[in-house]
Amino acid sequence: METHLSPEFAGTPQGEQAEAILRNCVHCGFCTAVCPTYQLLGDELDGPRGRIYQIKQVLEGAQPTRSTQIHLDRCLTCRSCETACPSGVEYGRLLDIGRAVVDARVERPAGERFDRWSLREGLTSRLFAPAIRLGQVLRPLVPRRLRDKVAPRQRSGARPAAEHPRKVFVLAGCVQPALLPNIGAATARVLDAVGVQPLVADGAGCCGAIRQHLSDPSGALADMKRNIDAWWPAVADGTVEAIVLDASGCGALVKEYGHHLRHDPAYADRAERISTLARDVSEYLPQFAPQLRSLLRGRPVDQLAYHPPCTLQHAQGVRGAAEQLLRDLGFDVRLPAESHMCCGSAGTYSVLQPELSKELRNRKLQHLAETAPQRIVSGNIGCIQQLQSGTTIPVQHWIELVDEALHGRP
Repeated sequence: METHLSPEFAGTPQGEQAEAILRNCVHCGFCTAVCPTYQLLGDELDGPRGRIYQIKQVLEGAQPTRSTQIHLDRCLTCRSCETACPSGVEYGRLLDIGRAVVDARVERPAGERFDRWSLREGLTSRLFAPAIRLGQVLRPLVPRRLRDKVAPRQRSGARPAAEHPRKVFVLAGCVQPALLPNIGAATARVLDAVGVQPLVADGAGCCGAIRQHLSDPSGALADMKRNIDAWWPAVADGTVEAIVLDASGCGALVKEYGHHLRHDPAYADRAERISTLARDVSEYLPQFAPQLRSLLRGRPVDQLAYHPPCTLQHAQGVRGAAEQLLRDLGFDVRLPAESHMCCGSAGTYSVLQPELSKELRNRKLQHLAETAPQRIVSGNIGCIQQLQSGTTIPVQHWIELVDEALHGRP
């Protein structure tokens, strides 16, 4: 796609990256067939191809409008289009550029500004956990659009204290410890069972994804640098062999730290090293499959439906690892129709775009129910909460199921 950037962007790192991405786009339209919002709305401007043209026009000098902003907002950033694209267009990176440029030029309504500020600052605040505990106690009084996000309080069980020669970092993240703490505890127990010691670095926190996708790139970079600083001493001296993540949204961004910090002379090399060490737990555990099989006490369920998170199968490019591991451990795992399609969670999307989010959730749940599962499993807290809000079938992280088969319920 031929592009003529305006003088404002020509020759800048942002402009050069956008131009390189746009150059690969051949306008074929394969992406529209897998785009959730295009499937729902049928509007070219609400599909990847249409959004690419809108961003291209802005970078070439056109003045963005509120309509431009709305069409970009409706994108889930699921990146299913990237998986389908035969030309390798890095749509997610182009969208980040486009959103930042449009938001700098188009003022949002006051209500939207408040909502986005609340999500950026609230989800990453130390006050988030006590706020969630209060919300769990007063759940009937929580505003309807947020009630589904306040899960009932969950028991997490004890974390292992044993030391092992093999060590990895795990990232607690910002919302998971408060909302569904058993995911992290289960990951720690499973790692311990195969002789790997999970470490949590002092000072590590939000991966930066919340700020990145809410048009706060400088805040996202600060989050990334803070985590790199927290991890680097143990990475540099070889103490840890990997950074294992059980929230695939965090994993998707940590694997891109090297890209986001490539122009920072103080962090570029370290960021790239961190990205090469990042592994989703579904990537890291298969090496221990024979050991896990020998340790299993039983299988807690007979039939599972697995929803692969977009951040795992599209953003990270890891497809099939979790379900294959579960099958290797003796579980009957079934994928629903349209398993490539987003469930509508997409981080903060379900709060900011509740109507579209709910339509996608219901469509996903219908396909999952067709497999007649005893439980639904996924690999990301956002997907788990989103799906559980619309069904009575238990929904959990697949690592919790492995932990349960090893140790029983927490």
